[in-house]
Order: sequence, then structure tokens, then C-alpha cells
Amino acid sequence: MIEEGMMAPLFTLPDKDGNDVSLESYRGRHVLVYFYPKDNTPGCTAEACSIRDSMPRFSELGLEVLGISADSAQSHKRFAEKHDLDFTLLTDADHAVMEAYGAYGEKMMYGKKTVGVIRSSFLIAPDGTVAKVWKKVNTKTHGEDVRKALEEIKG
Repeated sequence: MIEEGMMAPLFTLPDKDGNDVSLESYRGRHVLVYFYPKDNTPGCTAEACSIRDSMPRFSELGLEVLGISADSAQSHKRFAEKHDLDFTLLTDADHAVMEAYGAYGEKMMYGKKTVGVIRSSFLIAPDGTVAKVWKKVNTKTHGEDVRKALEEIKG
């Protein structure tokens, strides 16, 4: 698992339009990298909409957002259109990036052990280090939680 103060693992993944997006291209800016299990499921939709609703303030604060799941580009496109998501969604089909961040593995779901995406978020500082980690995410308030953390970091 990636911890605060560590360098964020670099990655390049395709977006909903098939364009490659590289974390390295965001160097010099704050970036929220958040991992979620599946497009159009209740928890993931609540989280995405919470982030969407915070985007005006995120823009003012200079924060970029990258949402990552294993869903296809077509699924991301439908998800973004259905919920007016105005941030980048990326496809990690083989879970390699999720694994690098500790966001894929064994977890408890409905009282049973399973293997899958572990909902988590990482606030990456302009220098590429991890400034804040959310290992447990409140899907309904995540946008606000990220805003508060970023405002605190930026002073």
C-alpha cells in the first residue's frame, strides 16, 4: 500500500475516448487519483457525483481528478454522460495500477472475503509525492473530504 510521503507510482492508462493519460503529465499540479469498483453502481455513483459536485472548488484550488476502475472506455463514457462527470475516467483492465497503489486485493464484502478493487484515494502533490491517502472512503462526502484536505495542505 502506498503511504503519505512516498512517491506516487507513475502510470499511463486509456481514458473514455481511448487517449493515453499519464500521471507524469500532471507534474506541477495537485491530482486526486481515486480507485473505484464499478461504473453505475450505487456507491461508485455516489462517490463520482460527490467529486463532480466539488469540481468548481477543485478547479479554483488547481486540483485535477483521475478516476480509475477496470471498466471499459465505453462503460466510462456512458457513466460520465449519465451523471455529467467532468473529470477524467481511466481504464485499468489488468489491475496493474490498482495493484501498484494497493487498491486491488483481498477485502470484505457483505461479510465475505473476496478479491477486487479496494475503494481508496490518493492526493498527489505537485512534486509527485503522496500528500494524503484515504483507505476508507465515505462515498457521499468524498468530494468535500478531499476539498478540506487540499485546503489544509495548501494553507
